[in-house]
Amino acid sequence: MRGYLFLFLFICSVGASFGQVYKITYHAIHNDQVILTDPVIVFANKYKTVITRESIMNNKFKQTAEQSIIDIPSKLIYRKSTFQNRKSIYSVDSSAFNRTNFSDTKDFKTILGKKAQKSTTSINSNSIEIYYTTELPIHAAPNDVGLNKGWVMEYRRNGNSGYVATKIEEIKDFPSDYLLPSKAEVLDILTYRDEVWKSKFIQIPIFKNEKICFDPDNLKSDSILRFAAGTVILKKIKVPALLNESQAFIELVEKSNGDAYDRTGSVFFIADDQPMTFLDGMKNGMNTLPRYDVGDGKDYLGMIRTGGYSPIFELMRFFTPFGVSHFNDRLALKGKTWQDSVTYRQDISEFLGVMAGKEIYVGTYIGNYDKGGHIVSLEMTIHPGNSNYAEQTNALSLFNTTNVMEMGGQTYPTLFGSAQGLDFEFELKEDVKNARLRYITTGHGGWWNGDEFVPKVNSIYLNNELKFQFTPWRVDCGSYRLYNPVSGNFDSGLSSSDLSRSNWCPGTITYPNYISLGNLKAGTYKIKVHIPQGPPERDSQSFWNVSGALLFEN
Repeated sequence: MRGYLFLFLFICSVGASFGQVYKITYHAIHNDQVILTDPVIVFANKYKTVITRESIMNNKFKQTAEQSIIDIPSKLIYRKSTFQNRKSIYSVDSSAFNRTNFSDTKDFKTILGKKAQKSTTSINSNSIEIYYTTELPIHAAPNDVGLNKGWVMEYRRNGNSGYVATKIEEIKDFPSDYLLPSKAEVLDILTYRDEVWKSKFIQIPIFKNEKICFDPDNLKSDSILRFAAGTVILKKIKVPALLNESQAFIELVEKSNGDAYDRTGSVFFIADDQPMTFLDGMKNGMNTLPRYDVGDGKDYLGMIRTGGYSPIFELMRFFTPFGVSHFNDRLALKGKTWQDSVTYRQDISEFLGVMAGKEIYVGTYIGNYDKGGHIVSLEMTIHPGNSNYAEQTNALSLFNTTNVMEMGGQTYPTLFGSAQGLDFEFELKEDVKNARLRYITTGHGGWWNGDEFVPKVNSIYLNNELKFQFTPWRVDCGSYRLYNPVSGNFDSGLSSSDLSRSNWCPGTITYPNYISLGNLKAGTYKIKVHIPQGPPERDSQSFWNVSGALLFEN
């Protein structure tokens, strides 16, 4: 009888040990300094481990919170992500538990009174060191790395950052909300990752597979407005009021739907800070907008800021490649696979100050004369934190000579061929700080001797004082050959898309220049852009598409 009693007590003792739940607190370390904020909290026994954070347990997280629940016997790691609306989703990783191979060393240290052995590995070119122990029958770590070794008490990446266990407690049981999910709750890993990624920022869809083409007989408008014989599309969107330091991006995906040529494109939004807007000209005729006259017999409509009118804000200047997607089967080359589309993505955070909390009209223009034209999708994304721009950054649209309403009455901007060029006044109604001109410029036309293929100096003046001078030129166009399936080919072995150009290449974005103007007092200012535009050549003429927005802080 005494033997049975001893066996019963032994089994109960072992069971209690194996079932004991431990709560482990890890603090981040950086350059051997312990960081006390928001520690990692791990719950573990022989059968299960939970990796979470103090902020998640206290329901104080502001962004998507990811936790891990590990089923130790099956070596399955369940990912649990909880969004700001407190919805949770799950996925499972069957390989992470044993994914990393470690090499034990002969180094030991004592952590929380326990002897821990050093083990090393490399992950994504990062040197990883852990100190682990097997003195307790648990598999625990501040992340997934080293779970198969036992209890990871310290984790370091590249020697200078990581986590260290600072406290261990024995508790009665796991918190109630860390149960393993049912099979019905578990998403496949790609769906899970996609939902987690998208939960971290705001998506504002604008266009989805919309056609931009020259088709004046089929100008149907619904939520998408179409102008200039179909070469301009426009939509009103609502930009939410935002947290401080947000970042904004636009992403455009383009493919040919029949047009084989490289075309000028622009993504823009309509400034509405004055009584007359660009939309008035789109609806009522461009001749209703202010004219800029340089004495060459042409009217340059809606291109400069006046006392009652603001030109459009240009978000992105882009150039379509030669026939990407639609013409991919026209020319097969050994060792080359044509791209299916081109994606343009650009940071536009500097404009959040004039967009946030408003309804705005966003448009896309591609100059072309083809009924098939181009297919585009456009979205804006807004991401919290880490902005490079001051919270109070504001903007005024000063000029935009890109003739986005080319088929609706805006002439090509050949105005730089005159002695006057671009030269006008604008008014600041109050003092501003840290003023910068966001300047985009590209040269076009004129065949071989025209400004598309001849470098030309751009000079920008404020009140007749030279503020910036440079020669816009791109020499990397050959990098985008695989986006240009029907680019013209020459006997020299070059393709037209390879050729260097005045600040653009087929299939690329033209980046803005940011020109410092300093602190400016309220008053009237004169701005001048000078470019030595070349003369017409045969049936072609040179011209320059330039846009300028004044960025500043109040």
